[in-house]
Amino acid sequence: MKKMIFGNGQKLSRRKFVVGAAAAAGGTLALGFKAPFVRDAFAEHGATEVNIWVAIKPDDTTVIRVARSEMGQGTLTGLAQLVAEELECDWKKVTTEGISPERNLASKRAWGEMGTGGSRGIRTSQDYVRRGGAAARIMLLQAAADQWKVPVSELIVSDGVITHAASKRTISYGKIAAAAAKVMPPDPKAITLKNPKDWKIAGKPLKRLDTADKLNGSKIYAIDVKLPGMLCAAIKDCPVFGGKLASFDDAKVKGMPGVKKVVKVGDSAVAVVADTWWRAKTALDALPITWDEGANGSVSSATIADRLMDGFNAPMNNGDRANGDAAATIAGAAKRIEATYSTPFLAHACMEVMNATVKISADKAEVWVPTQNLEASLAALSEGSGVPLAKCEVHRHDLGGGFGRRGGTQDYVHQAVIIAKEFPDTPIKLIWSREEDQAHDFYRPISMCKMSAGLDEKGNLIGLHVRSSGQSINAWLNPSGIVGGKDQRQLQGWYAEPGDAQLGYDVPNLLIEYVMRNTHVPVGPWRGVNTNQNGIYMECFIEECARAAGKDSVEFRRALMGKHPKHLAVLNAAAEKGDWGKPLPAGVHRGIAQFMGYGSYSAAVAEVSVSDKGKLKVHRMVLALNCGHPVNPGQIAAQVEGSVAYGLSAALYGEMPVEKGRMTSLNFDSYEVMRLAEMPKVETVIVPTYDFWGGVGEPTICVVAPAVLNAIQAATGKPVRSLPLKNVKLV
Repeated sequence: MKKMIFGNGQKLSRRKFVVGAAAAAGGTLALGFKAPFVRDAFAEHGATEVNIWVAIKPDDTTVIRVARSEMGQGTLTGLAQLVAEELECDWKKVTTEGISPERNLASKRAWGEMGTGGSRGIRTSQDYVRRGGAAARIMLLQAAADQWKVPVSELIVSDGVITHAASKRTISYGKIAAAAAKVMPPDPKAITLKNPKDWKIAGKPLKRLDTADKLNGSKIYAIDVKLPGMLCAAIKDCPVFGGKLASFDDAKVKGMPGVKKVVKVGDSAVAVVADTWWRAKTALDALPITWDEGANGSVSSATIADRLMDGFNAPMNNGDRANGDAAATIAGAAKRIEATYSTPFLAHACMEVMNATVKISADKAEVWVPTQNLEASLAALSEGSGVPLAKCEVHRHDLGGGFGRRGGTQDYVHQAVIIAKEFPDTPIKLIWSREEDQAHDFYRPISMCKMSAGLDEKGNLIGLHVRSSGQSINAWLNPSGIVGGKDQRQLQGWYAEPGDAQLGYDVPNLLIEYVMRNTHVPVGPWRGVNTNQNGIYMECFIEECARAAGKDSVEFRRALMGKHPKHLAVLNAAAEKGDWGKPLPAGVHRGIAQFMGYGSYSAAVAEVSVSDKGKLKVHRMVLALNCGHPVNPGQIAAQVEGSVAYGLSAALYGEMPVEKGRMTSLNFDSYEVMRLAEMPKVETVIVPTYDFWGGVGEPTICVVAPAVLNAIQAATGKPVRSLPLKNVKLV
């Protein structure tokens, strides 16, 4: 059985949640399903629920329900566009409502699963939300046909107004909604959805629905929550992962202003509760604490690097990529190339630090929380408080950054619950300090990769051997994902099969191996997960092979992509838009990369210069993306630009060193991010093929760093094989 694993080492069983939601599969497409208390809530506001996805007010305002989390990626607007497209409502009158996990659970998970990660917020729910919008449209049309006593085939609808041309009668959705709610819902499987090429609302660069309150400052994030009688908590966990809390002397801080109590949190943490967070933190900083750091207190970045390097000498898993005889081919090749690459731990560094506000009463538990997995937060609240799921409530908030940190790892919720149990009927807001947030993340895995290749006399790549040594996310968070000792997630982006993260090259003799080298440092999904590291390794090495062959970077790749037309198409699109082969200003050089992740195909061209003193400047980046069906091109461009900022920050500066078992970059003075002046010009080329649904938020990050690194190699003549660049002398 899966368990949620928290930073303090405790595991949270999901048994109660899973049992309570056992009827999920039968309810996901129950498009006419009525959630009674939801209907009542809408009735109070004058809205009529047509089905679970759509409610309409008398003034024709359309309320579209959204089950996924919004963290700046635009999923809320994209999903609303998909529903509105099939509904044929007036987009100018669309608003949204977020569904809570307890509503979903009480409705037998009629809205489906609520996790938002892996760039799947739209791609895995697009079908049933579109069918929800179409079903509501069919019910509204049928209600009008019944009222007018005409065949429904004689009716048309546009912008929420139904028209019967023969009699010149019209009626708006708002006036027919109550009657439509009584119509028998259609069979969702029998609904024919629109051809995306005919979209009028979806597929258009419409303005987002969630920006107004962000711009005027009125948005309430979870960290802003204020409740009557609320107390605040600050927390410190053992700085060494796997260590424990030995002792603390609360007598030293009990008399400090505002302090209410010092609370032990699990085996490894201690919190101070006070009337304000600053007073809680001030007292916590003054609290004498003794840690039992355990055996991990001697671990360092150097010892971890040695462990990873030693992995190359250990028996490896062949994974799913073994064809031909790579070793023999490379050994007998006309030219051989070898390189070893490395990438460090990275923190998520969300602008909104981890936080949760919890209130526990005898018969109710509530949490106000920024989460990518609402159902996991509900499970954590119920399991930790002992309050049944049916009496738990999650107040959802837009996230001030997620990037994978706020998904299945609900450690901050669990901690808040433990503290709140000490203060019945009192809201407790737990806020991590920036230092705590950096010190107790679930980091992007550290890894190394040893690559070797063989070229024939004509410079063709005839053999490729990939050996990866690094941490497994599944080993930390999802042990059931390791089958037969293999974690396919470590090979993300190198898969043989199409669909999610396929390698876009065909090499006649190919062997891809990996070995797990797990450390005491917890790891988890970090925007792009393993495609980022694997994209760097593969694309930088392919570049080294191209240069060893004396061939153009693009032409060398094209020769390997004959069986991968979608990979090739984005490569060509990026090269064309990026002016590949055309003259550049003196001192400026180009690099290119292509990769696949999260069901989408990406490519990038970077233009950089390196000064005589080794100072790097990235002038321009062109990125091409094929996500199949582009729901909002404007938002896709925004996500691509964001991925450049995120990916370049990591490439330039990102690392989380380990000394004496603990992380050392605990704030933005040492964990640097890009400044505005460093951001290059970014151009986005969307290359849709309208035959699949891919992700958008994560795919392009994996080509940002290798495109820049390959441009640096073009500028300096030397490959860059380790990150971040701040540690590399470029000249």
